[in-house]
Amino acid sequence: MSTTSEPGLRVPRPTRPEAVGAGYPFSAVLGMADMRLALLLNAVNPAIGGVLVRGEKGTAKSTAVRALAALLPPVDRVAGCRFACDPDAPDPRCPDGPHPAVPAAERRPAALVELPVGAAEDRVVGSLDLERALADGVRAYEPGLLAAAHRGVLYVDEVNLLHDHLVDLLLDAAAMGRCHVEREGVSVSHAARFLLVGTMNPEEGELRPQLLDRFGLTVEVVASRDPAVRVEVVRRRLDADADPAGFAARWAGEDAAVARQVADARARLDQVVLTDAALRQIAEVCAAFDVDGMRADIVTARAAVAHAAWQGRDRVTADDVRVAARLALPHRRRRDPFDTPGLDEQRLDEALDRAQDEHLGCPDDDTGADDGSDGGTGPDDGPDGGTGPDGGTGPDGGPDGGAPADAPRSDGDTGFVDPTGRAPDQSTAQPPEPGSPGPDDSPRDPRPVAAPQHGLRARLFTAPGIGEGVPGRRSRARTGRGRTTGARVPANRPGALHLPATVRAAAPHQVARGRAKGPLRLRPIDVREAVREGREGNLVLFVVDASGSMGARHRMSAVKGAVLALLTDAYQRRDKVAVVAFRGAGAQVLLPATASVLAASTRLAELPTGGRTPLAEGLLAAAELLRVERLRDPRRRPLTLVVTDGRATAGADPLPRAARAAAVLRATGAPCVVVDCESGPVRLDLARRLANQLAAAHHPLPTVTTTPLAALATAGFGAQRSVV
Repeated sequence: MSTTSEPGLRVPRPTRPEAVGAGYPFSAVLGMADMRLALLLNAVNPAIGGVLVRGEKGTAKSTAVRALAALLPPVDRVAGCRFACDPDAPDPRCPDGPHPAVPAAERRPAALVELPVGAAEDRVVGSLDLERALADGVRAYEPGLLAAAHRGVLYVDEVNLLHDHLVDLLLDAAAMGRCHVEREGVSVSHAARFLLVGTMNPEEGELRPQLLDRFGLTVEVVASRDPAVRVEVVRRRLDADADPAGFAARWAGEDAAVARQVADARARLDQVVLTDAALRQIAEVCAAFDVDGMRADIVTARAAVAHAAWQGRDRVTADDVRVAARLALPHRRRRDPFDTPGLDEQRLDEALDRAQDEHLGCPDDDTGADDGSDGGTGPDDGPDGGTGPDGGTGPDGGPDGGAPADAPRSDGDTGFVDPTGRAPDQSTAQPPEPGSPGPDDSPRDPRPVAAPQHGLRARLFTAPGIGEGVPGRRSRARTGRGRTTGARVPANRPGALHLPATVRAAAPHQVARGRAKGPLRLRPIDVREAVREGREGNLVLFVVDASGSMGARHRMSAVKGAVLALLTDAYQRRDKVAVVAFRGAGAQVLLPATASVLAASTRLAELPTGGRTPLAEGLLAAAELLRVERLRDPRRRPLTLVVTDGRATAGADPLPRAARAAAVLRATGAPCVVVDCESGPVRLDLARRLANQLAAAHHPLPTVTTTPLAALATAGFGAQRSVV
């Protein structure tokens, strides 16, 4: 059955429910050229270190990554080895070893392992096989996802939402190429070298700098604003849903051609020459962008070599260096937490020109002059290398005549191009189509972004007690990581085993179970799991007074600086944040609860001031937001920061109404902190009185940012408050 939205466009429903999950062909992904190029370069040389794809919702990020696995060459492994050991060089420390000197080999497709955001730690690294331990009395290791991803692709969708304890595991494996497991009496080490690919929506929060640096390349993707491209994307998606097998068959030839090109580039990789002139260009570019460490230089060199191999060249040119730098440096340049990643194309060109000017003695062919251009490639070069002089493939930048409008065409020896006529690595420096950024253009938010003053640090506010929330770095909580504080009977599948408590639970029953000597006889009811205490992330709710009294004496500038320091602290501690502002006649939720601290800083920069002070409305809006968030995310504890001078001037009986509203906010049980913004020789101490009404900690504004970050001020009911 189908419906028709316009003549010639049928929108059929899938006829086979099981076919809906069929893979979408890589070649059928339209546009997103930088993303495809970065993925293909990593397929050519996995040592580059993976790809991070940043972009808005619905831009085929996950679709392209899942389709990549079909293009990777198959992997030979030792027959029966759960850790995919290479038969030509088996891992001498493989838990399934030792392997024979000439082991039997079996071939399998390259693995694509998806790491769920909410995965348990023992599922990621593996753990003691409790079933065999309890049933057979043997100590056996059950491999995790890192073992399954060895010599394949490890894909993390929404990687910025990954819990910190899982991020730590990825960092260890990525740094050492091995996974070390020391838990529940199990001591195992196995190889874990994989291509790490992550996708994320920056609106939901940024990535930890340590993990961000582990990604070799990064790309920004946005949906095309060209109606013709959008129509073709929808057409292909509907065709794939209607007939997945037939759609995949139509694109099988294109995917096979790309797979052959990947295999050829891999074979050519060792023959590519990285000249001293190219190395100097790489060093000049990395130094010009003030990147930290040397990983940027190494990754750029590897990417440049892979790009040259992909283009079929035996020597790295200036164009290869430029393409590699555009992909390897944007997320590595020094920046504040609120700076958006990106690369200044003009500075990149200047750095490359400067390197060439300083080394004029280099042979011409080292800078790409052999292909008839000044460091670029001709119009017939590879699909993801340089573009032609006109940025396209023909006189009008479109595909040649005779090819179907909805199919990419091959240009002979070098690969494919998009039906839009753009080469897949089209530089973002070239002008986009009228009224639209090209598919590779990085999103540029024209709104102002506030940034904290240099060196301004916030004191640490925490929620009282011990929570059960998501892992983070702010308040005390019972989490899957941290120090062990006790044991308990597991409610479902056991987590981390508490071995002494398990033995103690089983000991009184040994005689009844017929044990005279030998191994301890255990039953599933004896199992105890460890209770661990670590840190959790909180919902930090900012309730900001933006009335006219706050705008006097440049007070709002100091308030924004303090709030931005607190936002920076929330970013580092992996909190969610929300912003409520009140001024004039009412209050407004500037930002609902989100992990994007960047969005909060943007809204704060746009915050206007003036008018009366509706304090009651601001407190009531905060109470309502907390009520809604408690339903959405009950495990995340809130922490409310009320930034005000305590005045209330809007409406009838403003101060009594504010007192009643404070009682409503206090009844939510959320701990509060009042940041007192009152200044000047005459003080009314209204903010101190508000703190008393809220049962909140009271802190004058200057003390919020002059105390070192490590100083602890417990917020809420457990604190010693200086109130009247």
